[in-house]
Amino acid sequence: MNKNILGLLILVFAFHMSNAQTEIRKHKVAIFAPLYLDSAFDYNDEYRYAKNVFPKYINPGLEFYEGAQLAIDSLNKEGAPLEIFIYDTRSSKQSIAKQLNQAETDSVELIIAHSTSQEVKIFADAGLKRNIPVINVNLPNDGGASANPFFVVLNSTLKTQCEGIYKHIQKYYSLNPIVVFRKKGQLEDRLKMYFDDFSKSTVAVPLKMKYVELTDSFTVNQLRAHLDTTNQTLCIAGSLDENFGRRLVKQLSILKKQKYQASVMGMPTWDNIKDFNKPEYKGVEIIYSTPFYHSKVDKISQGITNYFNTVMFARPSDMVFRGYEVTWKYAKLLMQYGKDISSNLGNKQYKVFTDYDIQPNLNKQSMTLDYFENKKLYFLKWQDGMLKGVF
Repeated sequence: MNKNILGLLILVFAFHMSNAQTEIRKHKVAIFAPLYLDSAFDYNDEYRYAKNVFPKYINPGLEFYEGAQLAIDSLNKEGAPLEIFIYDTRSSKQSIAKQLNQAETDSVELIIAHSTSQEVKIFADAGLKRNIPVINVNLPNDGGASANPFFVVLNSTLKTQCEGIYKHIQKYYSLNPIVVFRKKGQLEDRLKMYFDDFSKSTVAVPLKMKYVELTDSFTVNQLRAHLDTTNQTLCIAGSLDENFGRRLVKQLSILKKQKYQASVMGMPTWDNIKDFNKPEYKGVEIIYSTPFYHSKVDKISQGITNYFNTVMFARPSDMVFRGYEVTWKYAKLLMQYGKDISSNLGNKQYKVFTDYDIQPNLNKQSMTLDYFENKKLYFLKWQDGMLKGVF
């Protein structure tokens, strides 16, 4: 195991304890992340695994924390009046409910949470009960939140993603034949429902979508019947299944060599697919949406990358950059607006990497606010092994 990462894990616990005992009156922020400290260390603070073993289940929460810690270091250099509390949501000693009670006792004014789908509602309800803004940094899930002006979903929900995809197609591909290749499943049915709903409510000309159901073992011949060698067809992957998406692109790449013309609109889950640069996927234009994108050529990104290269001997993941960005932005907003931060959750100040567009999500029946959500989507394009932003 990398000694620097091991030291960082120990620092997480020490950082929390030292700040929990500080009496200086400062703006207080709680960061919740799955760090698995009790799983990684025994009662003597000895690492449970071999030195060269680092369990993958620790990575997401740790990477988020690493980014948050770099932001905290930067804020400390500025002398920012902040007190940061770090909570390990996988603690064997304290449940999340007890940790939230402790945060309330510590007069925390802002909660930043890296959570699971089972935990989203817990954090959303805690924010509403305590009148504390809660920033859900990683899951495209509202946890069933309603009438909650303190809850922010940064990772756009599936409904928002589908609406963005529909509008993007209307703008750039409305004249193309459009085929939605899908398979059986509840999520697939939900995708179709969202597209159908937008088709009924759009003020522009509705898209003419043709739905084709496939099995997991679909073949090139099943796709060929819906394509053309003279007209460019837009193929939509009507499933969140990444393997389904890979197979679709691979088969279309084969058909491309046979002069069939096709582009592919993928799903948000395709942000996890890093192997579209392989030869078997080349030749097909691959597009998908994501609320998180930056080119990593700015000064801060380069600084983070250099730090990881020279100190951690690793490359920073996207979650590292998100940890930095969210901690920096919302800590700055808290310092500026204090108790009024709840009225400024959509403030566009203090942009770091991405352009968040935090908008109220309204209940259509009551026309009241349910929660806030990031509506900004970037569309990225894989073409011949290169990934770039469309807009």
